[in-house]
Amino acid sequence: MPFPSWGESQEGQSMLKEAVEQLDRAASLLGLDPNLADRLRYPKRALVVTVPVRMDDGRVVSFTGNRVHHNLTLGPGKGGIRYAPTVSLEETTALAMWMTWKCALMNIPFGGAKGGVCCDAPRMSRRELQALTRRYTSEIFMLIGPEKDIPAPDMYTNEQTMSWIMDTYSMQVGYSVPGVVTGKPVSVGGSLGRREATGVGLCNLVFASLLLIGLDPGKATAVVQGFGNVGSVAALELWKRKVRVIAVSDVDGGAYDPKGIDMEAMILHTEAGGKVSGFPGVKPVSNMELLEIPCDILVPAATAGQITKENASRIRCRILAEGANGPTTLEADEILQGKGVFIIPDILGNAGGVTASYFEWVQDTQKFFWDLPEIQRQLSRIMLRAFDEVLALSKEKGVSHRMAALMIGISRVAEAMRFRGLYP
Repeated sequence: MPFPSWGESQEGQSMLKEAVEQLDRAASLLGLDPNLADRLRYPKRALVVTVPVRMDDGRVVSFTGNRVHHNLTLGPGKGGIRYAPTVSLEETTALAMWMTWKCALMNIPFGGAKGGVCCDAPRMSRRELQALTRRYTSEIFMLIGPEKDIPAPDMYTNEQTMSWIMDTYSMQVGYSVPGVVTGKPVSVGGSLGRREATGVGLCNLVFASLLLIGLDPGKATAVVQGFGNVGSVAALELWKRKVRVIAVSDVDGGAYDPKGIDMEAMILHTEAGGKVSGFPGVKPVSNMELLEIPCDILVPAATAGQITKENASRIRCRILAEGANGPTTLEADEILQGKGVFIIPDILGNAGGVTASYFEWVQDTQKFFWDLPEIQRQLSRIMLRAFDEVLALSKEKGVSHRMAALMIGISRVAEAMRFRGLYP
C-alpha cells in the first residue's frame, strides 16, 4: 500500500516514507489488526494555510504554513512549531506521527501534532517574525487550545515565539490562556527546567546506558552534531559530568579537539555570535566528517536522515543517543545493530521536551507551579521508566531498541482506539 503523499518535498517525502515504514514493521511485529494499522498510517486532519506578512521593505510575502493532527486518541495534540525552509506537509506529517508514538511511550495523555511555516527565519527581523507568528496563529486558531492542541518550540522557534502565540490566542478569546502553548517564559506561565529538558533527559538515558555497558563517564568521549537547544544543552551536561566532549557542530560545520573542548567556553563563544568551527584551538570538520569521529557517545541532535546505509558502516561509537527526530534510517539502524551499537532511539531519547511540556501544561491547568528539583525528579522518573520498558521488551521479543519503543507507543494508541471504537 502506498504511503501518504502531498506536495513535492523530497526530504519530507523521505521522512514520511521512513515514519510509515517504521509503523508498518512495528504493526507487523505486534500482529495489529490491519484495519487499525491502516488508520494509523494517515493523519486525523491536516490544515494548510497562507501566511501573508508585510516585510520591512514594504513587500507583502505570502508564506505557506501548516498544522497536522496525526492522532488524538489519548488526549489533545502536542507538538512543536518550526520555522524553516524545509517545512512541508510531508515533513510535518512524519513528525506528528512520531509525536504520537513518543507521547504514548512516555505514557502522557497527549496525541501527536506538529506544525510550521516554510521560511528562512534567521534572515527575518524580529518585527517580521512577530507578524508571521501572529498571523499564523490566527490562521490555525480553530485547531489549537489547551484542550485541543498545545504547540511548543521547535526548529528556529523559541519562548518568545510561544509568548506571541499565547498572546494572540488570548486576545482572540478575550482572556489570558497560558495553557495554549508550552515552552513559554516563566513570567507568563512557563515551567522551570523546560528549555533544558530535552538535552538533560537525553543525558539521563546516556548515563543509564553507560552504567549498563560498564563504562566510566570520566573515561568516555562524546561527539555532538547540532548545537541548538538540544545539542548545546546535551554537550554541556555531558561535559559537566566529566565526559570528554571532543567534537561539536552547528549548521556551518564542526570543531574537533581530541583533548576535549570546554563547553562553557564554547557556549559563550556561540552566544557572542561566533561559529562553532571558529572556536580557538580546534580543528574544523564538516558535519559528515564529525559523525565518523571515533567516540564512545555519538549524539545526532541536528536534523533527520544524517545516518544512512551509505555512512553507517563508518560510524564508530558505542552509544548512539538520538537527540534529533529521525536522524537514523531503518537501513542504517540494522547496520549499527550488527556492529553492537547501543541505540537510544529518538522517540525515547528526545522525549524530555514533551515530558516537561506536559508538566508545564499541568501546572498551567492547575495554576500551581512546581520547583526545579520536583520537575527534575519527575522527568528522570518518567524517562527512566520508559527506558526500562524499552530494554525489557527488546530483550523479551528479540527486537531492536527502536522497534521496542515503537511497539510500546503504537500498542498503547491501538489499545485506546479499540476501546473507543469507530464512529459512527
